[in-house]
Amino acid sequence: MFATHPDLLKIAVVGPESTGKSTIAQALAAHFRTICVPEYAREYCKHLHNAYTLQDEINMYYGQVALENSLIPLAQQNLCFCDTTILTVKIWCDYLFGDTPVHVKNEICKRPYDLYLLMDIDLPWQDDPLRDFPNQRDHFLQVWKNELHALNAKYTVISGLGNDRFQNALSAVHTLLSDADWSGKQS
Repeated sequence: MFATHPDLLKIAVVGPESTGKSTIAQALAAHFRTICVPEYAREYCKHLHNAYTLQDEINMYYGQVALENSLIPLAQQNLCFCDTTILTVKIWCDYLFGDTPVHVKNEICKRPYDLYLLMDIDLPWQDDPLRDFPNQRDHFLQVWKNELHALNAKYTVISGLGNDRFQNALSAVHTLLSDADWSGKQS
């Protein structure tokens, strides 16, 4: 079950592999002196010694939900950043296994975010043993856009290299904060 925090603004940093999600999520959380909920799947997959299974995806779903539920109460400034969401599980389940368990789909609708920062694929691919599809980033960027549209989610595509990428993400967050008449302290 998801504990709601009515005054908390939640911003999810999402997108295809190797687009700087973790870097941006952590940098924004540090800038605003608040919490960054890390990606549970990254730690989980470090210990897999076989191909992904549907059960692995479900385990990652439960792990991400638990991690988010445990860390969100620690948010400062009524602001929280999430390095991915359980929508990632749906995207991978659909791609790898042809469908997503109903309970995962239902939970996605119950976990709204005030803004999604969708990382663009303009960064060069960085090899990593936990990344699988260097030649399909265009495909997955479109999948993310389709999923966010289906949720009627507010999102901004974040492009740029180096500090420009961070500044573009920061600008999108400041736009949300001014639109939301944010009561937290801005840095």
